[in-house]
Amino acid sequence: MNSFPTIEGQNTEFKTSFNEDAIETLVAFSNAKGGTVYVGMADSGQVAGVTVGKETIQNWINEIKQKTTPQIIPDSDIIKAEDKTVVALFIPEYPIKPVSVRGKYYKRVGNSNHLLSTNEVANMHLQTVNSSWDYYPRPNKTIDDISLAKVEKAMHLIRQRSENFEFETPLEFLTKNELLLSDHRISNGCFLMFSKGENLFTTIQMGQFASEIVIKDDVVDSEDILSQVENVMTFIRKHINKELIITGEQVENIQRWQYPLEGIRELVLNMIIHRDYTASANSIIKIFDDHILFFNPGMLPDSISIEQLRLNQYISTPRNRQIAKLVKDMGWIERYGTGIKRVRRMFTEYGLQEPVFATISGGIAVTIYGLNNNNTEKVTEKVTENQRLILESIAKIPSITSQELSRIVGISASKIRLNLIRMKALGLIERIGPDKGGYWQVIKKQI
Repeated sequence: MNSFPTIEGQNTEFKTSFNEDAIETLVAFSNAKGGTVYVGMADSGQVAGVTVGKETIQNWINEIKQKTTPQIIPDSDIIKAEDKTVVALFIPEYPIKPVSVRGKYYKRVGNSNHLLSTNEVANMHLQTVNSSWDYYPRPNKTIDDISLAKVEKAMHLIRQRSENFEFETPLEFLTKNELLLSDHRISNGCFLMFSKGENLFTTIQMGQFASEIVIKDDVVDSEDILSQVENVMTFIRKHINKELIITGEQVENIQRWQYPLEGIRELVLNMIIHRDYTASANSIIKIFDDHILFFNPGMLPDSISIEQLRLNQYISTPRNRQIAKLVKDMGWIERYGTGIKRVRRMFTEYGLQEPVFATISGGIAVTIYGLNNNNTEKVTEKVTENQRLILESIAKIPSITSQELSRIVGISASKIRLNLIRMKALGLIERIGPDKGGYWQVIKKQI
């Protein structure tokens, strides 16, 4: 190592001297992605220098070992700059987390050290040993606190999908999947998925809003999380628009929802499966005229950014592994880590913009945008004329794009895609080949 950065960051910290703050930062680095503490540097990035004797660095390392649990030992390097000495102490990510100093646990977040809460400490350790919170026993809850009828319903769904699913009793099924533990205790996941009655740990607040402060309808759902999937979908269907497509003089029996229901269901499943059930906050769904906000407590793992999530450039690490496994076995999700990619595709193919992801208030917010009442009416009023223009253009140029059709027809590209979806549903056109490199084929020339 013969150079060093000039600003502090996720993996870099400056210290004018070696002290306990430097050890705290090394611990924070070891609980994140590793990093380097430069001793002899001012916060501004200016070289201050530090005096180093024959045993100085070895004494520092010994102090770090003595004050950390488990013990960490950084690599060291002496850097000469401006006739001054800077000591670089590098620590990699520690494999078995978390590491503590003086009984406290820190993690590097941005350019500062974050003191971990009890829940964060527990979750970090569980992730390190390839386990999760939902596998652990639920305090004071036993087999008597769950519904075996709900267990049998889940078993039925799994049996329909797997020829190798052996006939077994609910108790055998629960034991085999580590949902039922010794002494009739149950796991956290078992309690959340099959609880008999309502509980405070699964609460989802749902509301229909006329504005940010005016609520038209609201529901609080605290059932088991498997029942919540359909409960949430029922509430959403109740409060979003549904359009009847009109062509010519005939009313076709084709209904189009304001949003792709399959895409919404995928978002709801992701929200319920990946929620941080140790957090005190509730999940929230707010339905407005032209958009829906989904909020879920629990941040993304350190290795995944919002941009990586949006672009599907990440490896899935389910927060609740036991719950995710069972839901996958039931056929409600296809593969880990593919849900967001499918949702993005569903919305764009529906003629809508992709969902917007953001981190707020210790959780993840997803906002989806649909057609509001006014937009829907405008599209419907001219649908026959627009479709005829689209058909004529496709007949002349089968490889024509949505942008080119937009200029010809005189409506936005998103409304062009909306009409193409309708026309496919009506059997007027079909797509041959992929989105890129394919072409349109006219099936019916008259509407």
